[in-house]
Amino acid sequence: MDYGHSDRPAGATPLPTAIKILVAGGFGVGKTTMVGAVSETRPLRTEEVLTESGVGIDDLSGVESKTTTTVAMDFGRITISDDLVLYLFGTPGQDRFWFVWDELALGAIGAVVLADTRRLADCFPSIDYFEGRGTPFVVAVNCFEGARQYRLDEVQAALNLDPGVPVLLCDARQRESSKEVLVTLMEHAMKTREARRRAANGN
Repeated sequence: MDYGHSDRPAGATPLPTAIKILVAGGFGVGKTTMVGAVSETRPLRTEEVLTESGVGIDDLSGVESKTTTTVAMDFGRITISDDLVLYLFGTPGQDRFWFVWDELALGAIGAVVLADTRRLADCFPSIDYFEGRGTPFVVAVNCFEGARQYRLDEVQAALNLDPGVPVLLCDARQRESSKEVLVTLMEHAMKTREARRRAANGN
């Protein structure tokens, strides 16, 4: 989505290009935390308190201390330069909120799939979703305290990822670490777009 080409007066400062990015992954993996860590504005959150009605539906294994859950989306913004702004949309992690994913994914240039090595299988639905849509994505392993650490190639093999999909470590609580993930995604999305353009042109 490009807001830089509008009917503005001659000589007016052009509006920045807006880039939409999704932050996805399993329940309790750190999506809300990442959006909040990098957003330069107070993030919009749609969290609700976990109640007894979620017993048997929301799997709290490994995240027993979690007391809230995102029911629609998290939203944040980060300015990369004068002419580039990233808008971040954190997706809900539970299966029962999948119906909002298609709306959130519209216009997104790529996605971050957060992974927790204690619950690695939880990010398979996100990976399958983005692979099915042809959406470029990176996998960021959120380094929780006390979680076993694995080599990145082990994570890539366990998730059966294409060799071209970047996998990196991060701390979703830290702004600079989360920004590094976003920069990696942008670079990957641009390379993927260029590769597809060349393939379409027969190059």
